[in-house]
Amino acid sequence: MESIYYVLCWHCHRRCKHCYEERFRPYIRDELAGVVAEAKANAPRVIANLPARLTYLEAATEAERAAGSELFIERVGKIILSGGDVLTEPVREAVLYPTLAAIREKYAAQGGVRVVVQTTGDLLTPTIIRELVDLGVWTISVSGMDDFHVGMEGDKKITLADKIAAMLEEGGVRKADPDADRHERGIEQGPLYNMFGANEDTWIGKLWPRGRAWENGLSSATLTDNFCDAWSGGLNFLNHGYAGSEVSIDPNGDVFPCCIKTAHPLGNLTEEPLLEILDSLAGMPAMEAINAGKPERMGLSDGWDRERFFAESQTTTPKGEPYANLCIACDKFHKEVLGAALDKRRSERRGKRLAVIASNG
Repeated sequence: MESIYYVLCWHCHRRCKHCYEERFRPYIRDELAGVVAEAKANAPRVIANLPARLTYLEAATEAERAAGSELFIERVGKIILSGGDVLTEPVREAVLYPTLAAIREKYAAQGGVRVVVQTTGDLLTPTIIRELVDLGVWTISVSGMDDFHVGMEGDKKITLADKIAAMLEEGGVRKADPDADRHERGIEQGPLYNMFGANEDTWIGKLWPRGRAWENGLSSATLTDNFCDAWSGGLNFLNHGYAGSEVSIDPNGDVFPCCIKTAHPLGNLTEEPLLEILDSLAGMPAMEAINAGKPERMGLSDGWDRERFFAESQTTTPKGEPYANLCIACDKFHKEVLGAALDKRRSERRGKRLAVIASNG
């Protein structure tokens, strides 16, 4: 695949009002021990069920073809390790560092892998930067550069960004080309860093209707904002092996077609291989609609025409204001129809695995 977005642990040192997931927050005592234990136990099982080779085919550029390249070129895919914040003290050494080592070992002889560590940025230190580089991290992605993060409002984030950038560059990490397209970014040699945040001019600036962003009435997305038809949306998630394919994984192993997360998982990577899940869903009309970035078509085979889907996209926010976005109808369709169908496919996959085990026993 081109990309896997793996939320390693729920723990975070912040409780941002714009966060898409309420479970990203500080934990203490038994709760903290629980979320760290979950992440630590599940990571090896998730990694074992990732594709044996994490590469993808991408159409060669004109320059590459002029130089004699084939029509498609095999490129190295990436795994983004995120949270929460994976650099918090309870998570970093107990979960993140062993996971980085395991990923590197899994793909060392299989074409390699590009690993991104995503963090809010304020936890970075010269020592942590050195440790990340030594563990083969390709990109350190600083995601907290916006006014929603306390202490980073207005000019504060500029000052902090300058401080973080200087620290990264002193550690031998150079800034990724901000003008590069996705293809160009994918082949840059690391270690690199980039910075972004939920600012109005960015792809996440409108905020997803999820978590605390939803509860606080912060999403400004409308019916015309199709999060599905974009990178890190559902677009191309089924097309593993080719450019544009990405899925998202939760700490418990649940896998989703988008970072936004549908209301029901596709399957769970603690018990079954990722590619087995995706291949079993290929051809399923609702899944193909998501894969095409056309969520309004996901119910056409189940009595939900587009007119109904658009109608179901309308709701009222917790603050009593009218709101409409395709994610709202997607959630309703998963809860009313698609969740049961996905569970059936999951049960069928389990039955096939057990039958194979029995025949080999």
